[in-house]
Amino acid sequence: MRFQTLVTNRFVKGEDLNHHGTLFAGRAAEWFVESGLMAVSLFLPADNIVCVKLHGMTFTRPIRLGEIARFEATPVYAGRSSIFTYICAKVGEEKLIEGFISYVNVDENGKAQPHGIVIEAESEEEKQLQERAMNLPRG
Repeated sequence: MRFQTLVTNRFVKGEDLNHHGTLFAGRAAEWFVESGLMAVSLFLPADNIVCVKLHGMTFTRPIRLGEIARFEATPVYAGRSSIFTYICAKVGEEKLIEGFISYVNVDENGKAQPHGIVIEAESEEEKQLQERAMNLPRG
């Protein structure tokens, strides 16, 4: 399968802020994981997907009240039962958050099961993202 990016937008409201008046990292993590899950569900049924690990969620600057954060989630590498998704959040064209999340395909008992998916990188940028995902620590 080719790379596919799912885009979701979030309007930062007062209830999303921390005590500094910027986007609470916990809310950002919630949106981060959710956008990744939706992107993986392009390949697998959402009922079979569980989040295993956030491989970093790095902020480059705070996101402020009233800004619209655009989360771009792209599954970039598939293991036997896992899928690694690259996610970045932007305001306008400025990248403010980025990282990877690993998800696992499970059966009805919650046991990892093979999914048979291969994600093919075509561009140099896709190959670099795939290489980064392949080199993430497991477990």
